[in-house]
Amino acid sequence: MTTLILGFLFGALLQSAKLNRFDTISGMATLQNYKVAKAIALAIGVGVILLNIEIGMGFATYHIKPLLLGGIVLGGLIFGMGMAILGYCPGTVLVSAGEGSLDAMVGILGGLAGGLVYTLILPNISPVLGPNLGTYSMYTAFGSDPFLFYSLAIPAGLLFVAVAFVIHRMEKSTDRSWIFAGIGLAVLNTFVFFYADRPIGASTFFPYVADNIFGVVNNDYFKQIRKPGSWEVNFLAGGFLSGLVISLLRKDFKIRMIHDNWEKYKGKSFGKRAIWAFLGGFILIFGARMAGGCTSGHILSGGMQLAASSLLFAVFVFTGLLLTGKFFYTK
Repeated sequence: MTTLILGFLFGALLQSAKLNRFDTISGMATLQNYKVAKAIALAIGVGVILLNIEIGMGFATYHIKPLLLGGIVLGGLIFGMGMAILGYCPGTVLVSAGEGSLDAMVGILGGLAGGLVYTLILPNISPVLGPNLGTYSMYTAFGSDPFLFYSLAIPAGLLFVAVAFVIHRMEKSTDRSWIFAGIGLAVLNTFVFFYADRPIGASTFFPYVADNIFGVVNNDYFKQIRKPGSWEVNFLAGGFLSGLVISLLRKDFKIRMIHDNWEKYKGKSFGKRAIWAFLGGFILIFGARMAGGCTSGHILSGGMQLAASSLLFAVFVFTGLLLTGKFFYTK
C-alpha cells in the first residue's frame, strides 16, 4: 500500500508541472519547451545534497548501475529516440494513460512488446552491451575521505541547481511549476531510498509484466528483474491512479489520441499516431533495458548518486532525443 501511495505522489508531482504530457516532452525534443530539462537538473542537484547526507548518516545505501559501455551508449541513443517519438518516458506514460491519453496506452503496449523481445534476444546481444567498466561514482572515487567527498558533492549538487535556473533564465518563461516538481521528485526519491532500499524506477515494469503474460519466466533475466519489477508494478499503478484521480478532480480528463504538438508536425491521423506511438514505446523500453534504466531509475536516481554510468546515459539520451526531434518533427 505504501508503494502505491509513493507512486501516486510521483504521478502528482509530474502532473503539477505537466511533465508527463506529450506536448511537454516532445517540446523538449524540438527545443520549444525546457521544463523537463530544468526539472531533472533541479531534482538531481537537490537530490545530490539530500541523498548523500542521508547515506552518510547511515539511513540508506548506494544503488549505482554498472557502466556497461555498449548498453549505456547505444541504449541511451535508442531510448532518446523512443522518448522523442512516443513523447513519454516509462513512468510518465502510465500517468498520461490515467489522464485519458490513448496514444500513451498504445505506447504502453509497444513498451510491453519491447520488454518481451528484449528478454528473448538478450542472450544473443549480451556481447554488445559490454564492456562492464564497473560501478563508478564520486563516492567510489572520494568516499574514503568524507570531508573531501562532501566538499565536492555539495558544490556539484549546487551546480546542477544553477544549471536549471540558467536554462530557465535563457528560456524567459514565467512558468515556475517545474521548481516545485523538481524539488518534490528529489525529496520523494530520497525517501524511497530510505523506505524501500532502492531508487524509484519504471522501465523494469514492462519486461516483468510482458514476461509474466507470455510465460517467459524460466530465464536468468527474469530472475534478475522479478523483485524490482514487482515493486514497480505497484509504484506505477499509483502513478496511473494519480493521473486518473487528479485529472478528474481538475476536470481535465480527456480521451484523446492527437496532441497539439503532434498535430502541428504530423497531422490528425489517428492511425499514424497509433503506429508511431507503438513503435516509440517499443524503442523506448528496448533502449532502457539495454542501458539498465530510464529517466527516473537511471538519470534522476543515478544522477543524485553522481554515478558515472547515469551521467553518461543522460548525455546520450538527450543526444538521441534532440537528433530525433530535429529530423522527426518536420512539417
